[in-house]
Amino acid sequence: MSENKFSSQENLARCVPMSLLQSVIGGKWKILILWYVSFYKVQRFGELMRRLDGITQSTLTKQLRELESDGFLHREIYKEIPPKVEYSLTELGQSFLPVLNTMMAWSETYLCPDYKNPYD
Repeated sequence: MSENKFSSQENLARCVPMSLLQSVIGGKWKILILWYVSFYKVQRFGELMRRLDGITQSTLTKQLRELESDGFLHREIYKEIPPKVEYSLTELGQSFLPVLNTMMAWSETYLCPDYKNPYD
């Protein structure tokens, strides 16, 4: 598990399952990264940079590495010039899709009821 402010022993002692989950997906951009990778199946670094308006290159790199380290993302490196890297969900990441879909449905219902999902 990646080290972050949610992975301290004090935080983990509160409610272990939820604290561990928060330590994995607790970054500002991680849920959106997982959402885009799940929706498009495969995403390149530049595609994620364009989709995540406001994220810095270093933050995206850090969050991708943490999600990879935690087993949610697979990084495929192609030996090309310029280098090509693609991200996809691992089996663990795919097992998280029902949670992401439930979060999306809840948000559409309670946070933005007038939202028209362009992906439906």
